[in-house]
Parts: sequence; structure tokens; C-alpha cells
Amino acid sequence: MNILSSIKSLTKFEWMLWICSVVTVVTAFVFSGDVLNLVASLIGVTALIFVAKGLVLGQVLTVVFSIFYGIISFEFRYYGEMITYLGMTAPIAVAAVFSWLRHPYKETAQVEISRISSKQKAVLGIGAAVVTVTFYFILKAMGNSSLIPSTVSVTTSFLASGLTFFRSPYYALGYSANDVVLIVLWIIASMEDISYLPMVFCFVAFLANDLYGFFNWKRIEKSQQKY
Repeated sequence: MNILSSIKSLTKFEWMLWICSVVTVVTAFVFSGDVLNLVASLIGVTALIFVAKGLVLGQVLTVVFSIFYGIISFEFRYYGEMITYLGMTAPIAVAAVFSWLRHPYKETAQVEISRISSKQKAVLGIGAAVVTVTFYFILKAMGNSSLIPSTVSVTTSFLASGLTFFRSPYYALGYSANDVVLIVLWIIASMEDISYLPMVFCFVAFLANDLYGFFNWKRIEKSQQKY
């Protein structure tokens, strides 16, 4: 994993997308002043640019983001988000780092994109059902804020993380669905405390990046299949 090479590989469009994401997040920070939220958001949008390119650096940054986001979620009693990111997203991102390193496309820094097998679909489907039911009752017992959206967030996070580990382009659609849920959750939080506003803008930027990620991975997939 060469950080400098990863940065140099960004296209003009990707630089523009990243800069727009950063400007969006920093603008929100001006109105809230919460440094922790700002740092987490900046790490998050940076991670997604590299994930969208199929580069391992994106997964490493995802681990860092998960830690920051877990802390922020705990502060607002979004225990589902805290448990999801610290107990599921971060560990799966660590596993994805090794998975991606073991499956480079030929001898490039880019990950080899894979198609989901029937067995993997079954694992994801059963796992999502178990995670949804289990977390619903756990979060209810813990008095989690916004129970239903938080439960849906756990489900979409599980599916997105699993698809990322399996190196599927559809990871991005899973995260896009998760982004929409999280935008709603943090809008609710911001109505009570304006310092959480950057998280709303963070996930709006995430949504744009994840949609680009799906488009780019499908493009990369077609390119890899030619050779």
C-alpha cells in the first residue's frame, strides 16, 4: 500500500469530488464548532474516495473513521451506531484490508473485483436477518434514540460491510442506503444539538461518494473483465 501512489492516482473528477466534500464538511463545522465531528467527517470522505478506486488505503482510513464515529455516536446515545461501527464495520474493514491485499488485480494496487456467489448471498441474507432482529431488541433494551432508523442502519451497515469484504461493486449501494438512514438520524440529533450538524453534511457527502463508488467499481469491473 503506497500512500503517495494512491494520492497521485486520483483523477481530476475525484479531486473535485473530494474538495467539494471537504468544503461541505468544513462549512458545517463553521456553524457547529465541534472539532471531533469535523475530524471524523474529513477522514470519512477521504476514505471513500480511495475505496471508490478500489485501493486498500480507503479501508485503512475506514477503520480510523469507525473509531471516531463510534465515540460521537456514544455521546448522543446512538448505541446502535456505536456498536455497529466499533463492533462490526471496523473489524470487517480490518479483514477487508487483508482480503484486498491478498487479491490485487494482477500486480497493481487496485483490488480485484469479484462477483457474489450464491453461498455468499445466503450468508449475507441470513446474517442480515439475524443482525436485524438481535440488534432491535438490544437497542430497545438500551434505550437507543430513534430505535427503528437505528436498527435499519445496523442492517444496511452489515450488508455494505459484507459486500465490501467480498469485493463486490454493490457494497456502494449498501452504503448509499445506509447514508440515507444516517442523514435522517443526524438531522434528528442536530435538531437537539447543532454541534451534530457536520454529521448530516458528512453523510450527504458520503452519499455522493458512495454513488460515485458504485459507478466507478462497475467501470473497473468491465475493464478488468477485458483482460
